[in-house]
Amino acid sequence: MASDNGTGTDATQTHTESENLPWTIRVKDHPPRADSPEYVQSRKRLHELMATLDDPFYGPEPIEDHHGGGLWLKDAQGWFMVRNLAGIEWSAQFCADPQRVDLLRQNARRLYAAFPDAVEELGIRELLDTPITDADGVARWTDSICNASVPLERKDHSAELPTGGGVHHYPSPITEIGFFKQADFDLWVTEDSGQQVAVAPVGKRGSGDGRVQVLYAPEQSALRPKLEQAQAKGDALILAENHPVAQAAFARQNGKKKH
Repeated sequence: MASDNGTGTDATQTHTESENLPWTIRVKDHPPRADSPEYVQSRKRLHELMATLDDPFYGPEPIEDHHGGGLWLKDAQGWFMVRNLAGIEWSAQFCADPQRVDLLRQNARRLYAAFPDAVEELGIRELLDTPITDADGVARWTDSICNASVPLERKDHSAELPTGGGVHHYPSPITEIGFFKQADFDLWVTEDSGQQVAVAPVGKRGSGDGRVQVLYAPEQSALRPKLEQAQAKGDALILAENHPVAQAAFARQNGKKKH
């Protein structure tokens, strides 16, 4: 899990953040995190909205609320969610440009103009109409129902492999595959070195093509050097259908001739 070694609150200082997966970044020191009134309210509202959904794409409960730019709308069929151009993670607000964040507010405001009932029920009229010009405005938007409101199960939000491939630990273009992939294809596969890599089929379903493309491999993976070499050439790393990783990815389809 991530660790935060910051001790100061001076915005001119920096500290490091890291986790079990090898990475380290330097970010400006900020006050210790505490749930803001806006976040407490948006989190409560998110769970209320989830309770109205019969078969949510994200979830089901229990869910964690991801600062992913969720915008909740309501039509004749009930509540549903779309996502803004970008989401702002809590710690990312401290490097956010208020003018850029205000563009997210403007985008949301234009969308909500077509859903006045949702604006009223969510109580966000003032939030949508107030320009974001400073850090306080950024903070308010960051923890609001217009940003901190993408419902994710823990395995998809904050978990690390093998428990789950959370968006806080792995690239979103890969983690989001988990929301729409075929149930009998395994996105994450354990290779011989014990590391888990992400792969996708090369051919369309039913083609009989059992090859896979390696999308992600951690630094400790035996496939990492090959992946880096392929990427350096602008190529994809394709594994043959008899490769153990490819066979594992299609293991639940074996004998069904779906790949």
